[in-house]
Amino acid sequence: MEMMQVTPPTPKKTPLILTVNGGSSSIKFAVFSTASPLKRLLIGQVERIGTPNARLTVKLENSPDAAATPVVAATFHEGVQSILVYLRRQLGASAIEGIGHRIVHGGVHLLDNQPVTAELIAELRRMEPLDLAHLPREIALIEGFRQAFPAIEQIACFDTAFHRNLPPVAQMLPIPRRYHNAGVRRFGFHGLSYTYLMSQLTTLAGPEAANGRIILAHLGSGASMAAVRGGKPIDTTMAFTPTSGLVMGTRPGDLDPGLLVYLMKDQNLSCADMDKFISQQCGLLGISETSADVRDLLAARATDPRAADAVDLFCYQAKKHLGALTATLGGLDTIVFAGGIGEHSPEVRAGICQGLDYLGLQLDASKNARGCDIISTDQSRVVIRIIPTDEEIVIARIVAAILADSPLSQQI
Repeated sequence: MEMMQVTPPTPKKTPLILTVNGGSSSIKFAVFSTASPLKRLLIGQVERIGTPNARLTVKLENSPDAAATPVVAATFHEGVQSILVYLRRQLGASAIEGIGHRIVHGGVHLLDNQPVTAELIAELRRMEPLDLAHLPREIALIEGFRQAFPAIEQIACFDTAFHRNLPPVAQMLPIPRRYHNAGVRRFGFHGLSYTYLMSQLTTLAGPEAANGRIILAHLGSGASMAAVRGGKPIDTTMAFTPTSGLVMGTRPGDLDPGLLVYLMKDQNLSCADMDKFISQQCGLLGISETSADVRDLLAARATDPRAADAVDLFCYQAKKHLGALTATLGGLDTIVFAGGIGEHSPEVRAGICQGLDYLGLQLDASKNARGCDIISTDQSRVVIRIIPTDEEIVIARIVAAILADSPLSQQI
């Protein structure tokens, strides 16, 4: 199939940084010029992998339109190959200085962003059972790009790095200590998003606000919240894996572990069956029996009680977790909504904030409906913000810092 021709305005003498972010049915990528400050040149993705409608979409920075073309992507590997064909044709290997990969789970031994080595790949393979929904695909991406661009340094950027210094009590799980000693603990995820949100909050509201009592809510198909005080994370909703915490698109969030034991016995489920169950069949999809997408559920909730139940449970659980995180903070100064749902769903934001007047929180219905940057009233003691997240720029900054051998690489 003929690949579309979209040539980015690449400065000939300025090296480029490529960022890669793989999901279950899509792979996102972006290209940045290393001129200071970093400048995004294009964003792209292969979406709907595994369906006949798979396509590659590329949008040049500052262009209102995106160009799309169908591609063969019946498998994740074919999706990777379609991106590599595009990049080799449009950029060439010589223009790329470094490649940054979002890695969801770093386990207890990979707590810092770092260059990809054979030893790191071996450790990621050993950790695959921790996150079967992400790690196998992320390893496949690293290896695919290494084969295509063998001379270019690749950098692993860990979602868990943001949470690496959580207070010890927030890391502990109530299971026998020998497991904690072996590295089983609460890790936390969405760290690249949270890093960006804290940086933007500092820019938008100033250092004083960024040092206050903050709850960051990354709400998308995967959803979590983090409590930050004094600029440091002190707790988060996800734990040992990204399946815990809030209700998500296809993941259940927190469950009674006895329920899982019951289901395994009653349904004669294997470990692989149970992993598929909690990763792909629960959450909003399981409750609604129709869709994991909040947009679909909001459109159907007036006529489908199952869709209404799914939306109501999502908001209820998010509100409950927000209250718990507020207790760990000793109060609340700022809420930041981000992610596909957090940024684009006024109904969900309103559902989460409803009934939180006791915190001094007042949502401005008109500002919320319009998606303003600040959606709280002028009288609200808690400032409620919408900040579109940008994991790609954080990955690019990490890559640039590591390539420059800067200590900032571990602080980003």
